[in-house]
Amino acid sequence: MKSLFSIFVAAVLFVASSSVYVVNQWETAVVLRLGEIVKADVEPGLHFKTPFINNVRKFDSRLQTLDAAPERYLTSEKKNLEVDSFVKWRIKDVEKFYTTMNGDNRLASMRLGQIVKDGLRAEFGNRTVKEVISGERVEIANKIRVSTASAATSFGIEIEDVRIKRIDLAKDISESVYRRMEAERNRVAKDLRSKGAESAEKIRADADRQRVVILADAYSKAEILRGKGDATAADIYAQAYNKDAEFYAFYHSINAYQASFKEKSDIMLVDPNSDFFKYFNQSDN
Repeated sequence: MKSLFSIFVAAVLFVASSSVYVVNQWETAVVLRLGEIVKADVEPGLHFKTPFINNVRKFDSRLQTLDAAPERYLTSEKKNLEVDSFVKWRIKDVEKFYTTMNGDNRLASMRLGQIVKDGLRAEFGNRTVKEVISGERVEIANKIRVSTASAATSFGIEIEDVRIKRIDLAKDISESVYRRMEAERNRVAKDLRSKGAESAEKIRADADRQRVVILADAYSKAEILRGKGDATAADIYAQAYNKDAEFYAFYHSINAYQASFKEKSDIMLVDPNSDFFKYFNQSDN
């Protein structure tokens, strides 16, 4: 009897536990009866179901991120761009989601990813590389968000946001763009160097001209001052000569002797009776 009672209690507990289920705050659920939905969008909390007949499928109702691998898209110029994007989505209508996606998040991500790729392919195919890179990515993302949201409604999915994280040129295009940029920078540098050399030549020529003018002006002023000095000296000499002509002649001869005999080895062949030795001959007196 005891064992039968234990079996009965265990069976009751098992049936009771099979009749109760809990839906968390971040979840939504559907109740199935033999695979057919009998109740959808079950709110969070404690709920009851018919054991063995009904079963429950729970789904995460929080915001989810689809971050697919970067894809290549052709622009209107037939240039390849590598685009990295992501989608923020959540389950809005769990009944539709279960019916269309069989409750499979992986399948939902694949379908959403394909919708986004098709939208990006169409948008990039109508634009040039310059238009895409120059700032139209926000407009592209908004259009993709609207089109994706419209398509995802039939899956019971709500699209919160679609963003383009990065747009890169393909390697061959990047190298081509880099070569063009390098050539342009070299051209600009060469032009700047040429202009700099031309300016340097002008500055150098102007400096040389100013130098010649300054030197000529200085030489002119020096000659004028020298002339005035010579005239003043000549006037002084003349006044001194008029005061004592004999002393002036003697002083002039002494200077001539000093200039003529600077070294001991200097030799001069002159007639001793010439005026040059006039004061030498008078030294005995």
